[in-house]
Amino acid sequence: MIHRSSRSRHMGMLVASLLALGLLAPVGGSAVADDADRAEDPGTYRNPLEPRVPRDGVVESCADPTVIHGQEERDSNWYMYCTTDPLNDEDLDANGELIFHRVPTMVSKDLVNWTYVGDAFPQGMAGLPNWAEDDSALWAPEVTYSRRYDQYYMFVGVTDTTEAVSGEADCDSDNAIGVATSDSPTGPWTFSSEPVVDPRRGGPGCNFKWTYDPDVLRDNVRTKSILYYGSYYGGIYATPLTLTRDGATAVQGDPHKITVDNKYEGANVVKRNGYYYLFVSATNCCNGALTGYSVFAGRSTDPLGPFVDREGNSLLDVQTGGTPVISMNGNRWVGTGHNTVFRDAAGDWWTIYHAVDQGDPFFETVPGFTKRPALLDAIDWVRGWPMVNGGRWASDRRMPAPAGQPGEESQHEKRLVAPQLPGRLLFADRFSGRMLDDAWSVRRERRLEYSVRAGNLRMEIQEPVTVPNDDTPDDPNDTKVVASDLNSGNNTASVVLRRAPRGDFIVETALKVNIPDVPDCCYNYAQGGVLVYQDDDNFVKLTNTSIWNTRQTEWAKEIFPVPEGWNRYGNTVVGPPSNPGEWTYLRVAVERLNRAQQMQAGGDTHGYTAYTSQDRQRWVRGGEWTHTLTKRRIGLVAMGLAPNEFTPGDYVAKYNYVRAYRLKKG
Repeated sequence: MIHRSSRSRHMGMLVASLLALGLLAPVGGSAVADDADRAEDPGTYRNPLEPRVPRDGVVESCADPTVIHGQEERDSNWYMYCTTDPLNDEDLDANGELIFHRVPTMVSKDLVNWTYVGDAFPQGMAGLPNWAEDDSALWAPEVTYSRRYDQYYMFVGVTDTTEAVSGEADCDSDNAIGVATSDSPTGPWTFSSEPVVDPRRGGPGCNFKWTYDPDVLRDNVRTKSILYYGSYYGGIYATPLTLTRDGATAVQGDPHKITVDNKYEGANVVKRNGYYYLFVSATNCCNGALTGYSVFAGRSTDPLGPFVDREGNSLLDVQTGGTPVISMNGNRWVGTGHNTVFRDAAGDWWTIYHAVDQGDPFFETVPGFTKRPALLDAIDWVRGWPMVNGGRWASDRRMPAPAGQPGEESQHEKRLVAPQLPGRLLFADRFSGRMLDDAWSVRRERRLEYSVRAGNLRMEIQEPVTVPNDDTPDDPNDTKVVASDLNSGNNTASVVLRRAPRGDFIVETALKVNIPDVPDCCYNYAQGGVLVYQDDDNFVKLTNTSIWNTRQTEWAKEIFPVPEGWNRYGNTVVGPPSNPGEWTYLRVAVERLNRAQQMQAGGDTHGYTAYTSQDRQRWVRGGEWTHTLTKRRIGLVAMGLAPNEFTPGDYVAKYNYVRAYRLKKG
């Protein structure tokens, strides 16, 4: 969630206004222009989707998209809804401020060519439920249809509720799930008089769990379904839902928790071949060109869970499960997340999701405010698990289009991504002596406690350091204590380094990090892992990391220098690490990009792909960062523990080996 988009003019019109002005015909049947006539190459499409705004450009941002086909007999349209946001760079008011549209709504015949038909809710208090504060936003819409009541239901996250609802005055974090009803998928919509899910306390005062991202099982129900909701703070929940004439009611007393907190958001659940598949998104949605937002899946035979990944790891575990569905793949698209999954008119599976263009990541007038256009791609099922484009992930070339109408067929063909495999061994270090091999050196050695014994390199997680306070750079006596780390200018951690092989290669290591599992929290952000390293400000890093009450494998990139307003550090995650006391296996595959790929990657020369394993047999492939790293070295670290949680000598990263192989394509 959060805000996003790029390039057109002021468009704050509602459907009713558009109809009254004669700018749009009524939606339905032949009322929408023949989208196929506008297609550059009928039967194909190319990302991103750019819904047309009649007489006024295109929609360039559609975050948290959801899609539904018209449910009434004569309605052959598809409908797409987006989170509250501006439509594009030029969507400005008279003061030059971006306009935030409450759930922009699009219509299409073919799932490729879309037309913007206005916003679900108007500006001002008239567009909010009476229990919302006047500055509240409406996030992550979800639409379903009731056969019994012959009407549509739109569920949204309402970001700020009144004191009468939350019991707390002057809070902007007391969010809830609301519902509105309409006889038409384009509105007008009428909010229910009460939330479906009330604000949920996480502690005293304004401490509320994140009650966002509603999802309803199935697009067409009678009155009963399952409601999914929640986010990082608090986790994701499932609860029985009942649709009523005026709205909906959900069982709030004892919802089923289906994901651990501090890992996932953006739930979407579909049923296939006896399994319920839970799609969820992880990491930061909105970090510009370094957004690592990615989609993961778990499945269950019960819509209330428990959901497990391909390797059998639960999405409730501390070592949190989740099988990658889509992540960045080395082309221009990063931040590929918060997806909606559906079947086209021919029964094939597709997903629409938002992403970030590395070359155009921010709104022009607000640097740092990430734009997120909608993308469309096919889902392939491989041994019972979903993969976007057979693991090739986000497309950036012309692709076969889905079947928008009955009788049509998609020409999409399953093509699995070629695996990256270890070939000839280039070097191996089993740490069999009493000292590091001469090939290794240590950057900032005096700060690192380490030893080599019993066939392992043992590195203590480094103690925090005192550094100047960035807020008062002119006062040398003003300091602060920070974790030893490598992150956006905090270059205080030691790194054990050796020269990397030339050419394409895979580096692999096995490590244990003895951070205990504490369900309540925390050993933030203690970590050990492997780097491909140029210097302290330019590297990629794959680590076993403690993140609040979870243990995750973080796959990060840092780059410097960057344009003003751009972040230097971004991360995603891969498969879960092993339990404490067991080895976690990490690989980074390094592959030179061809000229066309380098152009897509903004000039970067190499792709870096992460792999993780709990047993060294079954490997989970993660996202591909691109980078230009010269004089590459392989690095090992033990760092990151927050100052208030540090005890000297207690926490250790232990490495069993480091190996490098020539990269072999399968």
